[in-house]
Amino acid sequence: MASPNYKARKEAFVSNLNGGSVWEINEVTLVAPSAMLLWSVLQSRQKLFTPYTPAAYLVDFLLNCGALMLACTLYSSAPALLNLLLIIPSILVYFTSTSHERRTKTPAQKIPKSDEASRESTSEFLPAKPFITAYRGGMLIITCVAILAVDFRVFPRRFAKVENWGTSLMDMGVGSFVFTMGIVSARPVLKERFQNSPTLLSKRLIGAMRHSAPILLLGFVRLYTVKGLDYAEHVTEYGVHWNFFFTLGFLPPFIALFQSALNYVPSYAALALLLACTYEAALDFTDLKAFIIAAPRTNLLSKNREGIFSFFGYLAIFLAGQACGMDILTRPISAKKGSSRFSRLRKSILGKLIIWTAIWTILFNLTTNYYGLNLLVSRRLANLPYFLWVSAFNCGQLALFCAIESFLFPDLHKTANKIVEADRVKDATSRLLHAFNRNGLAIFLLANLLTGLVNLTLPTLEMDHIQAMAVLVAYMGTVSMVAVILDAYNVSIKF
Repeated sequence: MASPNYKARKEAFVSNLNGGSVWEINEVTLVAPSAMLLWSVLQSRQKLFTPYTPAAYLVDFLLNCGALMLACTLYSSAPALLNLLLIIPSILVYFTSTSHERRTKTPAQKIPKSDEASRESTSEFLPAKPFITAYRGGMLIITCVAILAVDFRVFPRRFAKVENWGTSLMDMGVGSFVFTMGIVSARPVLKERFQNSPTLLSKRLIGAMRHSAPILLLGFVRLYTVKGLDYAEHVTEYGVHWNFFFTLGFLPPFIALFQSALNYVPSYAALALLLACTYEAALDFTDLKAFIIAAPRTNLLSKNREGIFSFFGYLAIFLAGQACGMDILTRPISAKKGSSRFSRLRKSILGKLIIWTAIWTILFNLTTNYYGLNLLVSRRLANLPYFLWVSAFNCGQLALFCAIESFLFPDLHKTANKIVEADRVKDATSRLLHAFNRNGLAIFLLANLLTGLVNLTLPTLEMDHIQAMAVLVAYMGTVSMVAVILDAYNVSIKF
């Protein structure tokens, strides 16, 4: 059990009153696409990760885990330099070598009629997208890094979650986790539409509750262990009893209900914006904001007010992620002959991501600008600016990953042969990022357990930078190895 003195010092240490700038957070998170750029260049030009040997795994780990660890620790004051160290080798390798496909070009294969027909199947309608795997895998990795790194002094305080107002790396991480869940949740909706077989509301609710049950159970397990071990926690984060697993667990049933609202609201994005604006109006024109920030904790509602009311903001973020998923999960549509380059870009997945990034960014600036609504971002409230910030950031990140894939692997989906396409997709996907993506929630749970173990056994506040980095490397090495082993044995742990 942690000593009271150590616990008090730790609570004071992890607090963050002001946060960092949005631009700095963008520079740090740009490391993920930069690392993916170098990985993609090495794979497309040199086939460095085929076959996937121990040496290939080590390089994969250094690029996709090591770079992100450095970005939020030792290079936190110079993320631009770290990005250059990744981008410059990418440029050199690209211009000093030829594409591996050109050097090993094989004769054109005849396409069986059975493969042409398979294009009509659901799995072909929703093909695997390496750039989405890279985006989700990178988000999970930096989340796993941050939840432990925040307990060391090598992790800057401006990256920790803010108290009331402001932006930080960990605030973005929480919202991004929910946004990516929304992207994935679009898949069953698209399947329903493709098969023209809508699900009854009652059946949808039963399925959602079945999906929520194990996540809510994890929430109660975390609550019991945190209280039982007297583990350091910040009450203003979610409340006395609430935690992030409860937020995740209550999302599916509410999403099942909101899907019925699409009969009246044209899109998930419009529904998300309507919900976020309604919640913001309740914050600004009633006493709700004052209640969440300053009310005494006298009953179950007031004790957990942050988690309960911020849920509406996270629900809007989830719906925005679902709207994004509806656009990017389906097979790319071939442009008509004779259409302009701008028209082709606008109708492409990359074009749609750029448009949505611009829309969410403009709305974010309008709500936070002095000549607009002049609102402040608050992860604690999960208010309208926070919703818009998370949506703009994630669409922008996806656009970067999509641009890298489109440039270096342009022929991924330009074949009617599903076997050839599967090989191309596998070739363009990091094995490590695929492993994180495949068992994301299970790996996140493992990271939480290891974080608790480290905090209960090591004096993290007293460790210098070298000791802290050694612990972080061992921790991420363990997490990534478990993820890769589960993937190697074809194990998928679903909650």
